[in-house]
Amino acid sequence: MSFAVFADGSANLPGSMLEGIRLLPCEYTVDGQPETYTGDLDHFDAHAFYEGLRSGKHIQTSLLNTHLFITQFTPVLKKGLDIIYVSMSSGISGTYNAACIAARELKEEFRQRFIHIVDSRGCGFGNGLLAVKAAELAKNGSSAEEAAEILDAEVPHICQYFTVDDLNFLRRTGRVSGMTAKIGTILNIKPILFGNSEGNIVAGGKVRGRKNAIAALAKKFEEKRLALREQLVCISHGDCAEDAEILAGMVRETAPDAKLTISVHEPFSGAHVGPGMLGLFFRGKER
Repeated sequence: MSFAVFADGSANLPGSMLEGIRLLPCEYTVDGQPETYTGDLDHFDAHAFYEGLRSGKHIQTSLLNTHLFITQFTPVLKKGLDIIYVSMSSGISGTYNAACIAARELKEEFRQRFIHIVDSRGCGFGNGLLAVKAAELAKNGSSAEEAAEILDAEVPHICQYFTVDDLNFLRRTGRVSGMTAKIGTILNIKPILFGNSEGNIVAGGKVRGRKNAIAALAKKFEEKRLALREQLVCISHGDCAEDAEILAGMVRETAPDAKLTISVHEPFSGAHVGPGMLGLFFRGKER
């Protein structure tokens, strides 16, 4: 392996998908009390976390800072390894910029090393799928420079569509207005959201009712997917496992050979989308 692959807790990767990936911790507070999410999704109590949000607990996240990247990257560079870090979208977090600043500083000291920060333009499995790809490239002997070029070219093809059950969580983060959230709640309107080419979360439609929202996600997969054998498709959910299984069944109808992974949604971005979030992530023709 000629380079090390880094991601962070927002990548939403269960233990079975973490081979060759080093995870950085994410910090957040619950009612003002600091918490650290190491990225160990297999031991994350999603029900307790999302129940806390349902009961009104205030959760605030923090970007990964430059000091963290320098601290984590330096020992790896000293061992003579190059680095690729797959970041959550620059459109929703300052983490990407913090990583770029750290990379510039470290390149002054480690001039022979290659450090590349991938702007995934996504979050959750939206950057997790790219991290998995990076680890595969490292395992198969690609150089960091080759991997960086491949990964940057893959970014526009990582599709990420999701819906939420409660618009008020998006209201709190400024994604929708208070009036929109109020009217949407009264009329049972469910938005279909996606990460666009700039890495911002935007609305791609709206439907009435949860069942229609799940069907709309499956329709996006049918329209956008690349016809690949055993394509990796990931579903994450904010403590709504039954809905995730329903969506998985619809995906299988379209692509029986798809390799499906279903997991709870990590807390770092989960705090912004809330309980009932249901997301679908896959490689497609375009976003």
